[in-house]
Amino acid sequence: MIALFGFASLVGLVALHTLIAGVTTRFFRLRLATSWGWVVYTVVLTPMLLFVSTLFFTGIGVGAGVDLVSPTIVVSALVGLPIVLGVAIDYLYVPPPEEYELPDTR
Repeated sequence: MIALFGFASLVGLVALHTLIAGVTTRFFRLRLATSWGWVVYTVVLTPMLLFVSTLFFTGIGVGAGVDLVSPTIVVSALVGLPIVLGVAIDYLYVPPPEEYELPDTR
């Protein structure tokens, strides 16, 4: 039973991380006016955010009872996979930022 809860919480954490990665990617694409700025911020800041979140949630017992064999697999599943999915969802399925009108803040 504990392994079932651990697996379900691990899948939930991957879904949460995918949502976070998609939202941060969208935020950077909308707010940064450069062509490569959103890519750099997505590649640098989003993994840091997801890594800290991974440390926090696995510290309180998310994924308890599930043995993923090595720390590399844990980081790949909880940081790498959500970044790839979040960026793909944002880039492929959400309208581009050029279609939005942002208010002038000046």
